[in-house]
Amino acid sequence: MLDFSWVTFAVTFLNIGILYVILRAILFKPVTKFMEGRTKKIAGDIEQAEQDKNQAKALLREYEDKLKAARGEADRILKEARESAREQADRIVAEGKAQAEAVIANARRQTEADRNAAMVRFKAEAAALVLSAAGRLLRRELTQEDSRNQAALLLRELGKTP
Repeated sequence: MLDFSWVTFAVTFLNIGILYVILRAILFKPVTKFMEGRTKKIAGDIEQAEQDKNQAKALLREYEDKLKAARGEADRILKEARESAREQADRIVAEGKAQAEAVIANARRQTEADRNAAMVRFKAEAAALVLSAAGRLLRRELTQEDSRNQAALLLRELGKTP
């Protein structure tokens, strides 16, 4: 079956030792070095990713703060614009009312002036009619001075009555 020999055992052990040294020099050291480099690179990448993540969080907070400030500024601008528009509308309405009142006052003055002119014409025509009627009644010709006196008398009487 199996024979055990110390020589075979020693030669096998020596072969395994030599193989170990050769493999260690050729394979283990480079693989270990590669693995250590890879581990360091991964650790560096993880650290860089953490830094980038923290930087991104800081930028996000900064942008959110700027956005809040911008919204506040926009609200303030809108409020000012509304107030300005309201003030301008009030001013325009006040100017319109003032102009309307001026037009109404002017129209009243014009109406009063037209009424007074019509009243004067009416009084003159009424005086002429009365003089004509009075002259016919008297069947005589009135002098110019009599006409004036009669017209003045008529105008005084018409001026007393509302």
